[in-house]
Amino acid sequence: MSVVVPVFRPGPSFDDLIASLDRQTLGTSAFEVLLCDDGSGEPTGARLAAIARDRPHVRVLSLEHSGWPGMPRNHGVDAARGTYVQFVDQDDYLFDGALEKLCDYADQHSSDVIVGKEVGIGRRLPSRIFSHDVPDAVLGTDPLLEMLTPHKMFRTSFLRANGIRFPEGKVRLEDHLFVMQAYFAASTISILASEPCYAWVKEPGSASSSRIDPDTYFPHLETVLDLVEAHTEPGKLRDRLLRHWFRGKILKRLSGRQMVRYPDDYRDRLLDVVTPLVQEKFGPGVDAGLGFPHRIRAALLRAGRRDDLLGLARFEAETACRAVVTEARWSRGGGLHLTLRVTLTRDGHDAFVFETSRSEVTPSAPTDDGGSDSAHQDAAAKSVGAADAGSTPTRSKKITRLISLPVSTTEGLPDNLLVAGRELRNDRVDLFLRDGETGAERHIGGRHPRNLDAARVAIDPLKVFGPSDESRGGALTVKVRRAGWTFETPLVATPAVLARAGRSPLLAGRSCALVATDDGGVELRREWPGGRVKDFAGRTARRLRALLRKH
Repeated sequence: MSVVVPVFRPGPSFDDLIASLDRQTLGTSAFEVLLCDDGSGEPTGARLAAIARDRPHVRVLSLEHSGWPGMPRNHGVDAARGTYVQFVDQDDYLFDGALEKLCDYADQHSSDVIVGKEVGIGRRLPSRIFSHDVPDAVLGTDPLLEMLTPHKMFRTSFLRANGIRFPEGKVRLEDHLFVMQAYFAASTISILASEPCYAWVKEPGSASSSRIDPDTYFPHLETVLDLVEAHTEPGKLRDRLLRHWFRGKILKRLSGRQMVRYPDDYRDRLLDVVTPLVQEKFGPGVDAGLGFPHRIRAALLRAGRRDDLLGLARFEAETACRAVVTEARWSRGGGLHLTLRVTLTRDGHDAFVFETSRSEVTPSAPTDDGGSDSAHQDAAAKSVGAADAGSTPTRSKKITRLISLPVSTTEGLPDNLLVAGRELRNDRVDLFLRDGETGAERHIGGRHPRNLDAARVAIDPLKVFGPSDESRGGALTVKVRRAGWTFETPLVATPAVLARAGRSPLLAGRSCALVATDDGGVELRREWPGGRVKDFAGRTARRLRALLRKH
């Protein structure tokens, strides 16, 4: 195993990376570390030499300054002696067993590319890609595009045989180019999700956190899109892959507060660059898989409706979400049941106003989400049986349109652009706890609400917290999905409402309580380190109850 680290004048956090490499469970005879110095000069040179002096498995490659990590990584691959190459950035670190587990997993599955579980430190990361291990992942089916960082392990001979290299010099999205080349060439791509491997640390001032220059950024994006087109045929797979960049690199930048905060001249320059790119690269098949808000945004962008694009962004930025606990109670089974009143308002009025009508369609016509509705099909079948010979049967379909968006006119836009049936069925309210000590966030409950005025959410403390979980609880936040839009807000309540919940029962394990903070927020506080007996008793009682129910 060769660990390749591009280095340029690292800060104090570099010591955390070196310490994590020292702690690896894989013996130092089985891996090497290549510190690829991108012309840092002193005192970095002396610092790297000191690190290598006491570690025979560490080598320092002193390189000319390139100003970007691509060239140092390429030199690392060229110099690597290991069967595999693992790329690590200088501000990040590895979990203690990462190298051993990654090597074992790759050996077991003959993997060319291994995506080890990444954990965000100070940043949120996509979660679907790491929901479970996938020994043989399929591009376009498994969520491989969620993580296109270079923080992966690659078979060294595979990279060399296929000539897969990072572009050198200051190239934006160089990691996307490298990883996508590997994805297309690989025989086996494996996802190791069951073990944390890589800690991706958010550092201020990183390239990804700065505002892009449209004139230089989007030509690099177009190079990535060209790569995808070169390796796919027109159709669903290509559309599915291209959709990732359309959503994340273009439409997201035209959304909400980000769009509203742009200076006028920057916004115009951004739209001048992306509009022709969208018209050339992203067809109707790409739009079809977008969420409701982005489908609207894409249509406005293609139509050149810049004022409406900004109006849509203002609508998103000015919509206020609020979630209030109106009832809290414990069940005898150990669950904490909350009723929430969720409001989404703009200028003091409901932000989302819908108009429902009915339309007569033939039985074979698709529903608004592109699929079939069994209830409508049954009704259509009955109408066919009742119809006179030679007549054309019809059925009535409910159409729900969003009518509160600040769009000047729908003329020139797709007919069903504002139809929101599918998205409304996916409305959801989810509750999250942010740990008061670690800051880590965990999902603790959620459901599809019938009514946002009385959304019911259940929390099971014994499922949220494991037997050895040291969390003392933390603040609660609510994420609301409404018609495809997502909003986040602190959960609030009055002390009187929370007090009516009473004490947590035996089957809840360690004592838990909802507490209103001085600013009106809600915290779930949990007994720790005490309460071990309660926790054991609660878990034992539940197991016994489950056994009794079976018999």
